[in-house]
Amino acid sequence: MKTSSPPSAALVRFDPVLLCAVLGLVSFGLVMVYSASAVLAQDKLGDSLYFLKRQLVAAGLGLVAMAAAMKVGWRRLARWAYPLLLAAIVLLVLVNIPGIGSTAGGARRWIRLPGFGLQPAEVAKFAWVVYLSYSLAKKREKVAKFSVGFVPHLALCGILVLLCMMQPDFGSSVLLVFMLFVLLFAAGAKLSYLVGMVLLALPMAYVAIASSPYRMKRILAFMDPWAHRHDVGYQVAESLMSIGSGGVAGLGLGDGRQKLFFLPEAHTDFIFSIIAEETGLIGVGLLVVLYGVVLWRGVQASLAAGETFGTYLGLGISSIIAFQAAVNMCVAMGLLPTKGLTLPFVSYGGSSLVVLMGAAGVLLSLSANTQGAARPSRVGTDMREVAA
Repeated sequence: MKTSSPPSAALVRFDPVLLCAVLGLVSFGLVMVYSASAVLAQDKLGDSLYFLKRQLVAAGLGLVAMAAAMKVGWRRLARWAYPLLLAAIVLLVLVNIPGIGSTAGGARRWIRLPGFGLQPAEVAKFAWVVYLSYSLAKKREKVAKFSVGFVPHLALCGILVLLCMMQPDFGSSVLLVFMLFVLLFAAGAKLSYLVGMVLLALPMAYVAIASSPYRMKRILAFMDPWAHRHDVGYQVAESLMSIGSGGVAGLGLGDGRQKLFFLPEAHTDFIFSIIAEETGLIGVGLLVVLYGVVLWRGVQASLAAGETFGTYLGLGISSIIAFQAAVNMCVAMGLLPTKGLTLPFVSYGGSSLVVLMGAAGVLLSLSANTQGAARPSRVGTDMREVAA
């Protein structure tokens, strides 16, 4: 007689620790977005809940994207690798066309649609990881070859970076190159090629910075924000003051002072500063722990995938989250020049939140039925099975 599985076994399909960490970050982000933006929203828009309501809508869409990714499963993404990348390239082209792309803060990074704005660079990050994971898994026996495993991916990355730099979006460009390096390294590309790529990227980055007055100003602000306290270093200096005033326990939720028209972008790129000011070292420590849990369980699920595509995909998504979080926090603390990368799951921004929650759903689908436990590796699985 055939017996059915216990109901509890059917319910626990995804890593609960990873799921709780992601939802914890999203919930924490909603609280901090309201705290950091309420005064600004009331003054500029007459509605203190304006940014919170929009972020709640994005979080709702993100939950839908996460649930869809968990249900569809990561294996089916293989067949969408090329369409996703093509769609991302089309969107990056469209956003650079005047009249279609919307300009704000001197950059054209959004396509305004009824009710919301789409940021193509966020879509491109996810599409790039899916494509790289599929392509490198498909060519796994030839990744070490310069003409097969290295040049085509580097050339395609160059196209994406060029389109991002036209906006301009230096932060997303750096992330795309970083993801190429990480996944090529994971796939077994020759170290000499990777070192050569870094050496080639350094002078190109220097030219991109030196030829742009506003990027040079960011470097000056990074080198000595206090010497430029009242001009280019203003934002970094205010951020450092915000972080320093938080102490161990913080000033209390809603009691931060720098968000009162002192710190620009308090609810977006510099929300970490408000978190440090209002929740102190305790809140910052909790935030770092949550990101650490996402990285730990994400990598663990990736290694347990047992298939090359799944392993690369999970490592790529985990790296995106960790890289963005580390860069954002370092920028707020004055350890890196301003990059414009959001704090994952926390900063205000609909496109970023929806895409990242969808990506988290992919990580959760990788963890299905494992809860982080490793399964026998089948790294040599044929890509025809992955795409099936």
